Amino acid sequence: MNIKIYYEDTDAGGVVYYANYLRYLERARTEFLFEHDINVAEFHDQGLFFVVTHVDIHYRRSARLGDVITVTTEVSELKNASLLLKHKILKDETLLIEAAVTIACIDTGGRPRRLPESFKRLAV
Repeated sequence: MNIKIYYEDTDAGGVVYYANYLRYLERARTEFLFEHDINVAEFHDQGLFFVVTHVDIHYRRSARLGDVITVTTEVSELKNASLLLKHKILKDETLLIEAAVTIACIDTGGRPRRLPESFKRLAV
């Protein structure tokens, strides 16, 4: 997924504000699931939600105003009620960010639930 960096994404020096990378990862995860025919909104209607329970992020280099970055997403581990996703953010061939994000499936009461069957096609 490609994202263009706008003024609103940056600090006074034209460098992407660190927390905005988390937004880019979220967008990429949503697109990744859509590409695999998983519509998160449909599961919300069934009382299932997907929440971030852990993020490990390594900031290597900064993106800047006007850059076009690429965010990649892949499943690293699939468990009964959670999955681990690996993300990379690149500008051209240069690695800017590496992140590992754990997503858990919960119900409306916040209790863990088994991932829906459709998630099995994401298995590594």
